[in-house]
This record gives sequence, C-alpha cells and structure tokens, in this order.
Amino acid sequence: MIAGFDYGTSNCAISAISGDTQEVGLVELEQSKCFVPSTLYALERELIVESVALNIKDANCKSEFLQNRKNQLNMAQRVRREADIQQDEQSLFFGRDAFAQYLAQPDEGYFVKSPKSFLGGSGFRAEFIHFFEDVVTAMMQNIKQQAEQSLGHELLHTVVGRPVNFQGINADNANRQALDILTTSAKRAGFKSVEFLYEPIAAGLAFESRLEDDKTVLVVDIGGGTSDCAMVRMGPNYRNKLDRSADFLGHTGERVGGNDLDIQLAGKNLMPLFGMESSLKNGLPMPTQVFWDAVTTNDVSAQASFNSLQTQVHLEQMYRDAKEPNLLERFINLREEKQNFHLVRDAEQCKIALSDNLIHTLDLDYVESGLTCDVSRDSYADRIQPPLTKMLNLMEDVVKQAGVQPDLVFVTGGSAQSPVIREAIAQRLGQVEILDGDHFGSVAAGLGVWANKIYA
Repeated sequence: MIAGFDYGTSNCAISAISGDTQEVGLVELEQSKCFVPSTLYALERELIVESVALNIKDANCKSEFLQNRKNQLNMAQRVRREADIQQDEQSLFFGRDAFAQYLAQPDEGYFVKSPKSFLGGSGFRAEFIHFFEDVVTAMMQNIKQQAEQSLGHELLHTVVGRPVNFQGINADNANRQALDILTTSAKRAGFKSVEFLYEPIAAGLAFESRLEDDKTVLVVDIGGGTSDCAMVRMGPNYRNKLDRSADFLGHTGERVGGNDLDIQLAGKNLMPLFGMESSLKNGLPMPTQVFWDAVTTNDVSAQASFNSLQTQVHLEQMYRDAKEPNLLERFINLREEKQNFHLVRDAEQCKIALSDNLIHTLDLDYVESGLTCDVSRDSYADRIQPPLTKMLNLMEDVVKQAGVQPDLVFVTGGSAQSPVIREAIAQRLGQVEILDGDHFGSVAAGLGVWANKIYA
C-alpha cells in the first residue's frame, strides 16, 4: 500500500488511499487524531537504539543495523540493568504521551522535540548523525505502525515531504545529509521505496482538487521549522499530468518557522521574568545570550551550551552580580529542573490562543507558585517581526523568480492560522485573494496524491 508521509517539525501525519472512497485521506493515528506531535521521550537515551533494533522487520536491514550499533546496544542493556528497567517495561513514548511524560518528570528521562530541526546541521560527528537516524527511525516506526493498525494494511511505498532547504548554511550539503537520514530512517521503518517532494508543492497538490478554473497559485507553507513558498500553475488542465515540472514556476525556502515565533515570544515576553532585562550591581545590563540559549530549543549547539558546566559557573557569577538576584535564582531553578522546553511549549500554546483572543495569560505555576504573564496580540506581533520579515521576503523572492503575479495565495502550516501573519501577508502582497487549507494536513494529503501518481 502507498502512503504520503509528512515528517514535520511540529507534527507528523500520514495519508493513504481509503478503501471505501478510493480517495487520498489522512490516516487516524494517536488518540483518533490525524497528526502526532513530533516528540519522543525515553526513560534513558540509550534505549532509543534498542527500540529501533527491535522494530526493524527486514532481516538484512536488521542484521546490518545490529552490526553497526553493537556498542550502543550493549550500552543499552547495561543501562537497563543499572536503572532497573525491565525488558517488558515501556521505555519510549511518542507524541502527546511523550509530552505528558516530560511535563510530569522534566528532570528525568530524555526528551526530544522537533528533531527535524536538527537535520542537516553542520559540524556533527558520525555518532551524532547515527543518533539522529535512530531518533527519526524510532518516530517513523511508531507512526507507520499506528497507520497500519488504522488501515489494516502494510505500507510499503512512500513519498516523504521535504523543505526547500533544511538549513540556511551550506544548503546543498545540509540537504544531502538530511535526505540521507530520512531515507535511511524510512527504510529501517519498513518502507521499500522512498521518494521526496517539496512540501509547498505537496500542499498545492492537495489544494488543486478544489479549483474549478486554472490559476497561478502562490503556496505559502509556514511549518514548525521552515517556511517554504512555491508558485504553481494548477487547476483542471494541469492536475492529471504526471510530469508537472513545467508548472512549477519557482520555489524558495528558509529555516524559519513556527518554532522561531515561539522562541521570540518566549525570549522577549517570558525571559524578563527570569532576569533577562534586569541590571547588574554595577549598572550594566544583564548578559542575554544564556537566556536565548535556554529558549532556542531547536538548536543543538544552544542546548549543549545551556546545559554545560561552563554555563552553570557563569550563572552562579551572574547571580552574585545581579541587582535582582531573585530573578536569577528563578532562572537557575528553571535550568536545574529542565523546564525550558515546557516554557517554549507554553509560548507555542500562547501563540495558538492569540489566534482567537486579543490577550492570553500564561500560567507558570510549575516554575513558581502564582507566577503568570499576560501577552497581547499586539505585543506578539511586535515580538515576532524578525522571523516574520524573513517569511514575507520569501514570498517576494518566489514572485520575482516566477516572473508572474499570483492569481491567489494558498496558505497552510500551523502558524499560518495566526491573524498577525495573515494580515502581514495581505499587506505585503496587496489585493490578492488568500485562501486556507487544512493547516496540519495539506502537506500529507498532497504527498499522498503524488505517491499514488508515481507508484500506482
């Protein structure tokens, strides 16, 4: 059976042909929902590789993996013995269950959110690449198994979505590394054939079936980790063609997305509660880099720096030098309790709430009893200007690349629901109709459409 697989930064989804209607539709996954948050929680980090090994079905693929990960698998067994984790005890949790485990015990276990953000990063040693492969594979195995359980059929062939660029630096090398990881992971998850399609183009293919007339459409896909735009000719005279290369007039993309909006909100609205805008006893402003490292949860280097011994020593000195040491004490406790991911998740929930409300109150009781923060939509709009400007520039770039103006704009991706972003798009492009799709399912649906064209 054939599937479209949207391995997203914030959420993952799968589409397949429905047995009843013979149309491409999203598959129910976790808790009867059609998308799963891109999160993983392991009782111990070493147990991720063990889970991957146990769930590889292909004999040759499994044999190769066992040989390549022999040392890590031995370490996993040692960790099980030392931590007294039984073989039949659940050791990995995914999606909403992963969030629940992390929120209940943030200082225990190993929590990963948005691993797609790390793909294509530069300077990683081979063992880190292997670790990313294992995290992605474990998640793909879990999602594929849930989809197959819902469908009652095995999924053998897939088209996986990809951003135009995974990273902004050394884009060609970054894209090659990321696609290699995704290909390896998908095959270890059990897919026999793996192809890729740009995410904005996939979103456009899902939207195309709604068009009654031919249009030149600007597709704007604001995902969790990347924003991608494509200019596509689509409609009744185009949608049945197998070769669509002449219809894709341009595409652009950059590593800026919903996560960056969350980070800006967390940094500029919440970090002042932890001392970021306070002063030192000598009257100088508080150094800010460590606060940004705390909330930049989509950057491996920032998180390594934030959790380092050097940062611990630095914070102790900042506490001694602070004019308001109580704020630094709150920040030090946040770090020790590993609550920074929780804080950024609260910023994400605030962003979502501000789509429907002009003001939202964040309850930070888990940090300190009675601690709250009010955030207005206007404040949010002001805070996110740097990443929002990058997103808008991508739209202008693809219009110039295509050499034509769009007849309409199709927006998708979770963050595209924000009225702030919708208004900014309208102001930048002028009098062009803006239409919405399924913000969480458009890419997966389009990937399924394309998968059935090339594999059927």
